[in-house]
Amino acid sequence: MPQDESDERLMRRFQAGDARAFEALVRRHRTALWNFLLRHVGDRARAEDLLQETFLRAVKASGEWQERAKVTTWLFTIARNLTLDELRRAVHRRAEPLEGRDDQPGPIDRAAADDPPPDAAAEGALLRPRLEAALAALPEEQREVFLLREQGGLGFREIAEVTGTPENTVKSRMRYALEGLRTTLAALGVTPEAMGSNAR
Repeated sequence: MPQDESDERLMRRFQAGDARAFEALVRRHRTALWNFLLRHVGDRARAEDLLQETFLRAVKASGEWQERAKVTTWLFTIARNLTLDELRRAVHRRAEPLEGRDDQPGPIDRAAADDPPPDAAAEGALLRPRLEAALAALPEEQREVFLLREQGGLGFREIAEVTGTPENTVKSRMRYALEGLRTTLAALGVTPEAMGSNAR
């Protein structure tokens, strides 16, 4: 199976009965989806459950997928709907640390430290909870756009499709999210560049 085969071609093959094509889609997108889910629900085990549910729902709805919809956008729409349902059921659940996975550190990890020297490790550990709190303090609509952009790697047009929001509104939310985070980070002595974020 060619590594550069498009998501859409893989999806067509799955619709035609090739189970390996969907396995390839899972391998390609599971990390980004898992990170997105984790940063919404704050619990690794629950994020894993929601990831499995995302792919299960994708399999069940695969016959309805049409090529005019990007597979990435479609998968993140499913994941987003699951997180909204989850958050409605668990508004007061205590969030666990928003850390990236070993093979893909998240923006919070990059903000706290970028390969810190040993003498900075303790400081990074102290900063992380406040950085997590800064992200959690963002309005939900801004946080959602930030996570779709940073964790999902989606473009603004795709985020607009996932959230059902005009693209200009998505860009505004990202700008406000970055401004809010940068203000907090500046107070903590962390440079904006450390966030690895941009509003392209």
